[in-house]
Amino acid sequence: MDVINFFVRLLRDPRTAIAGWITTLGLGPTYAIIFLIIFIETGVVFMPFLPGDSLLFAAGYFAADPKYPITLPVLLPILLAAPILGDQCNYFIGHFFGRRIVESGKVKSLTPERIAKTEGMINKWGPLAVFLGRFFPFIRTFMPFFAGITGMKWHRFAPFSVLGGLVWGSLFTLLGYFFGGIPAVQKHFELVIVGILLISLIPTFVGLIKVKLNKSKAKKEAAAESGTEQLSAGTGTGE
Repeated sequence: MDVINFFVRLLRDPRTAIAGWITTLGLGPTYAIIFLIIFIETGVVFMPFLPGDSLLFAAGYFAADPKYPITLPVLLPILLAAPILGDQCNYFIGHFFGRRIVESGKVKSLTPERIAKTEGMINKWGPLAVFLGRFFPFIRTFMPFFAGITGMKWHRFAPFSVLGGLVWGSLFTLLGYFFGGIPAVQKHFELVIVGILLISLIPTFVGLIKVKLNKSKAKKEAAAESGTEQLSAGTGTGE
């Protein structure tokens, strides 16, 4: 229950969570916790719900505030290394154990819609999907995993993974660094975090809707074809 409450508080207000870590644990453990959360979100296929985007934004805010000991030259390399290393970990989990994990059905977050969305991106874009998937919540957790399953060579996967981690980590951290201290953002920080989460989830929801619509369309087309075949067969028999 404590673990669930920890993640709920982190999702709702990462700023308060980070401030609490600095006060109670100190600077070093705070850096370590931030690294681990970003690493696990990307590196462990079982944990796609961790708040990567909003945590980067909040961490960037603390790096800009002189009241806190977090500094950008230390923080930024940590936040760039975490997603890159996490991607490599998840790729090799998929490469060596992926089929068994999917077939076991024990990972509830691996829904058919998410699997279809991720595999669709890989089939359409190839290694570029690894870079694009970095900016989609949930998809960024599954992308390296399925890249490993589908047999994408690591030397093709790694450059796009590194590029995605560098761009994503820099973008959200620097957004927090430069804009987190604006009074309007300060006053409505929780709403800003919710907004970041909602905006980042829009592409995922759109993708899921498209998958469902395509499935529905395919079923209707299959039913129409079946009806046509039955009609043709009946006409042939009557003759």
